[in-house]
Amino acid sequence: MAKKILRVTKKGGHGFGTSAVFLTSICTILGAIMFLRFGYAVGNLGLVGALSIILLAHLITIPTGMALSEIATNLKVGGGGEYYIISRSFGTSIGSSIGVMLYASQVISVAFYVIAFAEIFKADMFIPLREIFLPLIDMFENYTHLSFDPRMVSLPLVLILVGLILKRGANIGIKVLWGIFVLLIVAVIVFLLGSPIQGGSNGNAMGTISNGAAFPIVFAIIFPAFTGMTAGVGLSGDLKNPRKSIPNGVLLAITTGLIIYVLVIIKLFYSAPLDTLSSNQHVMYDIALWGPIVLLGLAAATISSAIGSILIAPRTLQALGNDKIFPHDKINSSLSKGEGKTNEPKNAMYLCLAVAVVFVLIGDLNVVASIITMFFLITYGTVCLISFLEHFAGNPSYRPTFRTKWYLSLMGAVLCFVMMFQIHLMYAIMAIVIMIIIYKSQQYADSESRSFAVIFQGVMFQVSRWMKIALQKSGSKPDKYNWRPSVIAISSHAVDRAAPKDLLRWISSYYGFGTLIHYIKGRLDRKSVRAAKRVEQELVEQINISKANYSVTTVVSPSLRTAVAQAVQFSGISGLDNNTILFEYHQNRMKELDDIVDGCKLVDAIRFNIFVLRSTEHNFGFKEKIHIWLTKSDYRNGNLMIILSFILMANPDWADSKITIFTAFPKDKQEKQIAQIKHLIQKGRLPITLKNVQSYTYTDKKSLNKLIYSKSKNADLVIMGFTQKQLEKYGVEVFNQRDKLRETLFISAGEIIHIS
Repeated sequence: MAKKILRVTKKGGHGFGTSAVFLTSICTILGAIMFLRFGYAVGNLGLVGALSIILLAHLITIPTGMALSEIATNLKVGGGGEYYIISRSFGTSIGSSIGVMLYASQVISVAFYVIAFAEIFKADMFIPLREIFLPLIDMFENYTHLSFDPRMVSLPLVLILVGLILKRGANIGIKVLWGIFVLLIVAVIVFLLGSPIQGGSNGNAMGTISNGAAFPIVFAIIFPAFTGMTAGVGLSGDLKNPRKSIPNGVLLAITTGLIIYVLVIIKLFYSAPLDTLSSNQHVMYDIALWGPIVLLGLAAATISSAIGSILIAPRTLQALGNDKIFPHDKINSSLSKGEGKTNEPKNAMYLCLAVAVVFVLIGDLNVVASIITMFFLITYGTVCLISFLEHFAGNPSYRPTFRTKWYLSLMGAVLCFVMMFQIHLMYAIMAIVIMIIIYKSQQYADSESRSFAVIFQGVMFQVSRWMKIALQKSGSKPDKYNWRPSVIAISSHAVDRAAPKDLLRWISSYYGFGTLIHYIKGRLDRKSVRAAKRVEQELVEQINISKANYSVTTVVSPSLRTAVAQAVQFSGISGLDNNTILFEYHQNRMKELDDIVDGCKLVDAIRFNIFVLRSTEHNFGFKEKIHIWLTKSDYRNGNLMIILSFILMANPDWADSKITIFTAFPKDKQEKQIAQIKHLIQKGRLPITLKNVQSYTYTDKKSLNKLIYSKSKNADLVIMGFTQKQLEKYGVEVFNQRDKLRETLFISAGEIIHIS
């Protein structure tokens, strides 16, 4: 499939300023929840509990607002608001999975706010209006023979509002918001100037009603009030200067909303009994200096919030279509289409209308509020996570003009995800499953899209960098009592030979770390560098297939000796020094031994452990038998040989294998050496039974070779030791004399290693 290209948002838009962001956000913040549910929160949780919700919600929304502002000043923000920011930071695979849920929360918000408006028309809602509403409702029921339902108000309302925006565009919405904002401020002031109602104020700030709702439940119902702070971000494609307007507008709206929320909560607590606050949705009307203005404020708040959602939801959907995240080109083309110079998303608006109508028919304010809360929390948590990862990764290309603190973004992300599971476990799981399904489908459709591996690449770089610096500063030395292998495997046949890669994979699967180096003989120039890159990519593909846990690289050098000299100076994982080098040759390619012997002599100067693997056509057989041969020259090698066999058994390929230790000593030293080996096995808690330790004596070199062959000719892996003195004296014969065995690993311990 062809690579998906992120489209640049089309030119156009209305050229709004900071005031549009502020108005869209604040008119959604000062919405239906404040008028209809803040009394419920105070009654069920008391003053301290209600203020705690305000605090907790702002510990989420303030970091989110600051993170949005930060990312917006680093990107050229186009249409799509929060979705644009997420997709351009995380890529379309992740961005689209979040964007779909963001769109869902925005379009469901339209239904939420018109349902809240319809609450006004309930006969038991506002007693002073009963004389107005009841006769009208009676006339309606008598004429139509239908029982009145608030949805008979909310359905026509959503149609009217969408039609208004379709007819007049976003401009009419912003103009209406100015008048609504003034009305909301007046309504809040009139409420704050009101007097306590009968029953007096509450004295105990910690007090609550009996059998009150739990904190997470109240939080889920109240939280949609705080989601309005990012409503203005959805106008990003219609802003003249998003980098300036988004930070200023969002943060000003959050600050204004926080002050008003705290004042309203305190006023409610000291103006009515808790039972009244919990049960009476029109308590703000009763407390206000002049009640009708509060009713008008509620009507204005719900309509303004609905308008805000109608403005931003289609624009998010339009941005999703622009990025071709839907499975059919006709769908993407239709949804991304805009009309006029301002690029009005009319097709997206029609789909939003259909979705909103479905949720209006549900008609339950609390159920819809919980769904909205879940989707918004995922979106906000992701935005905070983006900001945190960008800070943590230290990406040089991340240069926002507005900066928040990494710990604020981390706090916002953690709180979002924690509250999701606190509110409703099933909703949280469903939201995450939906996100994963969309993400996987997008990855399948566009395999080249940015993935989690790329996102965390910078983070892992910083972690490795900090660990390396910390380890070097600490001056720590290798722990000989808790040794673990950090192996360099160097070979000119790294691509086509499986044996060294298999051994490195087994060593690196759990206890150790490995680096496979493909040696290319020649001079370093552009041609050899290109060849090295091709080989490295081929090795990476092999790793992906085999699911190995080692890293790969290449080195171009005139000889194996110079390549080894370069390789042993490479840094290991997280700054730890490499401690072992692995050479390999095939039994049919004995001529390679001269270079290997030369390399072994070179690394002895830096006290590296040396592994020389002789591979055969047997290819480790059934991986059932590991034979270790200890002789009189293996005083230093023995511990490493035994530990390595244990490390191999930790890999599933060797999990069912059996280790047998053979000792071959002159007769006068046999008893002492056997006792030492048995002590090592018991002390080291190794998975080797004492009955698998077999002892033999020999008289000369020839009889020793014959003994080893007779006992280990059918072993899948034979581990034997050698010393530098032997190498200096006998050269390649150190390895040639075992040429009749199957896979044989020769070990020379450069380090002093203890089995503890």
